[in-house]
Amino acid sequence: MTEYDYWKIFPRMPRKVTIGDITIRDGFQHLEKFISTRAKIFYLEELIFAGCHNIEVTNLGNPFLMPQFEDAETLFKHLRSDRFRERCARKGIKYDELVLTAITIREPAVDRAIQLKAQGIGPDRVLMMVSTEEEHHFANSGCTLPEYWAEAERCIKKCKDAGIQMCGTVSTIWGSPIGGATKLEDAVEFTKHFLAIGADDIEHADHDGSASAPEVYRYFSMILDAIPDARLHIAHFHETKRVASASILAALQAGICHFEATLGGLGGQPANFLDDCPVPGTGEYYYDDPRYVGLVCLEDLLVQVDEMGITHGYDVDRILWLGRQLEKTVGHRLRSEAVINGRTLKAGHPRYARPGLKERKAKRKEQPGQKFPE
Repeated sequence: MTEYDYWKIFPRMPRKVTIGDITIRDGFQHLEKFISTRAKIFYLEELIFAGCHNIEVTNLGNPFLMPQFEDAETLFKHLRSDRFRERCARKGIKYDELVLTAITIREPAVDRAIQLKAQGIGPDRVLMMVSTEEEHHFANSGCTLPEYWAEAERCIKKCKDAGIQMCGTVSTIWGSPIGGATKLEDAVEFTKHFLAIGADDIEHADHDGSASAPEVYRYFSMILDAIPDARLHIAHFHETKRVASASILAALQAGICHFEATLGGLGGQPANFLDDCPVPGTGEYYYDDPRYVGLVCLEDLLVQVDEMGITHGYDVDRILWLGRQLEKTVGHRLRSEAVINGRTLKAGHPRYARPGLKERKAKRKEQPGQKFPE
């Protein structure tokens, strides 16, 4: 007989997930428009108040390359302020359970994070990134892979001494926008190496939307066979073919319980133009159409897992409202469908009903709810 219980078919699938937001960092880094510091603070606060406890605040890299993040220290000062802590307490949020992350791709950014930590305003967690395909890695970091691994090991030791967690990102798992096809086995070995040199957790990243659901399931099954602690693994999917929800489902079925997303599906390669001025970014864009660059939408992801009955900790309606506000902030329609169509309502949409059904059933002597002729 066919088994109908989803969790018996996929026994590794979690009943509770963690969903981190990276809108203010990854989402805004791709925009060719500067988002004001006040707006960044607004979205950071509102995301936290709506249930996000794992949030990327900013990028601590050189602001000459990415001027979108020239206000990095201001954001951290605000989030570390007594006023913000008090607001969290009034809303029932346990401030000490928040994880504030900064991206630190290179060692000078790690050193900056450590300096901010010493001042009492630094991040709880930082992130360094390797790509399994070396051309993509070189485009992002300017280093060879062996060169970068040595730097990452130094940085992880520094962070441990400073009381900062280090996330190791493994990218181009399912393919590279520069080098093409990659091997899943390489990403498994990169994950093992990151953990061996002291990384606290691993972000497994599909940075260009190359992933397909069967390969996502295969990869995360390989990862959890090799490193079974699901708390160590974070799934990061980009949306270029409108199939990221299938990748999310495949990762859930494999047993992954931690995901990342952005409001409106923003994100992608750092912008090389901001407002009225060209900026370095990470060089020439390696995609052909900017409409198809970005992450999985937080709004849509929350609706997806919420309607599956998976616990997530967010106020979904508040996030949908926030997604609509973000469209005004950036000045154009974003990619979330849920902000328009909302959630599936159990009560339906009675206002769309055609008048007269009740009367017609009574006239025909049919019982309420009768679906077949007697």
